[in-house]
Amino acid sequence: MHLDHRCQGVEAAKAFKRAGGTHIFLVSKPSWTIGITVNKPEDFHQVFKETLEMAQAVHTIGVTAFPVLGVHPAAITKMYGRVGLERTIELMHSGLEIAAGYVEEGLAVGMKSGRPHYEVEPALWDASNEILAYAMELAGKAGCPLQLHTETATPEGMLEIADMAQKAGLSPEKVVKHFSPPMISVFSRCGIWPGVLAGKGMIEEALTQGDRFMMETDYIDDLQRPGAVLGPKTIPRKTLSLVEEWGEEVFWKIHKENPEKVYNVEIERTTT
Repeated sequence: MHLDHRCQGVEAAKAFKRAGGTHIFLVSKPSWTIGITVNKPEDFHQVFKETLEMAQAVHTIGVTAFPVLGVHPAAITKMYGRVGLERTIELMHSGLEIAAGYVEEGLAVGMKSGRPHYEVEPALWDASNEILAYAMELAGKAGCPLQLHTETATPEGMLEIADMAQKAGLSPEKVVKHFSPPMISVFSRCGIWPGVLAGKGMIEEALTQGDRFMMETDYIDDLQRPGAVLGPKTIPRKTLSLVEEWGEEVFWKIHKENPEKVYNVEIERTTT
């Protein structure tokens, strides 16, 4: 999820905790959504500082927040009209390098990148793929997972991305497709991990295919879009509602073993 002190911020994390939640992966928001215009590489430090400070605030209420930092792929269309494509690529590369530095310092557990989920002109698409490949290379060197925001997942697209990762030196097992549909068998074949959106019926469908996935809300924490994409209580509530039918152990796998394996973190096995 994303949290923003200008919006619900810690209050959203409190709602998550009251519903039974204990750990979150806190993903940095796009720079333009927090009022930061990136003109130079150093500007990304302020973007990531917001996420790291929010993680500390969440810790104070008894929820563990694992920061994931990176450059949203939509930045390419936000920036190139203002500074040109070459400079945009340079800045996005720098942001990813800075994010990797925070991972190497132990301040974040993963990186974020991807490519536009909407149609763009060929030059931007090619540049986006080059930036994505660079992010994969950096994540491989930093020894961390890379969370991807991309177009809607298809078997062909995921195989392409898995191949890109291998060529860049990053195992597909360290690639997470954010906002995934319940295509568990497809992801198992290509090696990428799906973060399945916990919308109506999606987790139930995923469970019929296995337990090799994680769950997400993609909570945006935006005053203009309250509750988007899904609210902070969704995953604890969804999990507890499904335990009676599916049992507890499968959810320990989804919420503890799988993210521990992918993100190299430790999730305490506690109950609330």
